[in-house]
Amino acid sequence: MTNLKFSPGFQLDSIQNSIQEFGFDGWLLYDFRGLNALALKVLGISESEKGSRRFFYFIPAQGEPVKLVHRIESSALDHLLGKKVVYLTWQELHNGLREILGNCPKVAMEYSPDNANPYISRVDAGTVELVRGFGAEVVSSGNLIQYFEARWTDHQWDLHLQADKLNRAAFDEAWQLIAERLRSGKAIRESEVQDYVMDYYAEHGMTTYHPPIVGVNANSGDPHYCPVHGADSEIKLGDFVLLDMWAKMDVPEGVYSDLTKVGFMGETIPEKYKEIFDIVAAARDAGIDCARSAFAEGRELQGWEVDRATRQVIEDAGYGEYFIHRTGHNIGTETHGNGAHMDDLETKEDRLVLPLTCFSIEPGIYLKEFGIRSEINVFINANLEVNVTGGVQTEVTPVLSQY
Repeated sequence: MTNLKFSPGFQLDSIQNSIQEFGFDGWLLYDFRGLNALALKVLGISESEKGSRRFFYFIPAQGEPVKLVHRIESSALDHLLGKKVVYLTWQELHNGLREILGNCPKVAMEYSPDNANPYISRVDAGTVELVRGFGAEVVSSGNLIQYFEARWTDHQWDLHLQADKLNRAAFDEAWQLIAERLRSGKAIRESEVQDYVMDYYAEHGMTTYHPPIVGVNANSGDPHYCPVHGADSEIKLGDFVLLDMWAKMDVPEGVYSDLTKVGFMGETIPEKYKEIFDIVAAARDAGIDCARSAFAEGRELQGWEVDRATRQVIEDAGYGEYFIHRTGHNIGTETHGNGAHMDDLETKEDRLVLPLTCFSIEPGIYLKEFGIRSEINVFINANLEVNVTGGVQTEVTPVLSQY
């Protein structure tokens, strides 16, 4: 079977088998001027190649795909298999869409009922109405998208392990830098640590889209805090520091390692940090156990279930109001990838956690004085084994006694 220019390595028969597996009669991929970034990725169309006219690409569960393209951009989908239908007027567009859909009763699109999952909701309401008007039931393509866009190759798993090893070493380097500076009687600024880590990444063949989070004391209580040169804080003896660091190997298909660890700038950890860390760590471990149990039992796992198992631990400890983000996100060539997230807070993530995908588990408790987050990465391999990377932190790091 001839390869389509989908995500690398996938063939038409594989795509159609997946459409059937998820209970759909077809998959209708649509875009207008790059609004549906997911469709562009699946179809192998780069940002620079996106067109200015609407196109549709229909893959039936069985049979030949069909392209519907505008006369001005009639070659837009020539890299894909299938019959071509060309339209010029809006009437021809409607007639062409009716023709390519035929009697398809259930068609998947980048749509989310009630916009419950905005990561998937990329097709406008009017287009969904148009398709429904031809008698088709429109259902979410969320699992199809991640099946072909979020799964890793064996090479990407190897690249993740390389990135994980170096990223964990970057934490050691950062803690060592802080310890040496404090022992010399000097303070060090958050941005200095940030710059040091970025230099480390560059020297070791890694890249990242944004510098890491380095948050001291109250700054660590802001989940999205990031130091700004000239407006950041000093790190001094007796301070608490959170490091959230993400990077990938700077090669094609590189995938991220995204980790968060916390440390105390002293030798003995104060009880207030121990207490909160233990709750966060227990929540993290509950999320890991949730994934392991599901795959060991051979049952389907949806992203919201991991969030619920994790969040319940923090809620039971009385800190539910201080856990203000989802438990985790998909990880791929982008830090926040297009697969299932671990979320029952901002969205009810009902996409499946699929084999060959990776995600973070990163619960946190964010208080006024300090915040604690513990983040690891989880990869489900082809044998349905749950692999945890990043080094599971078991206590707040006493930086001056360990470095």
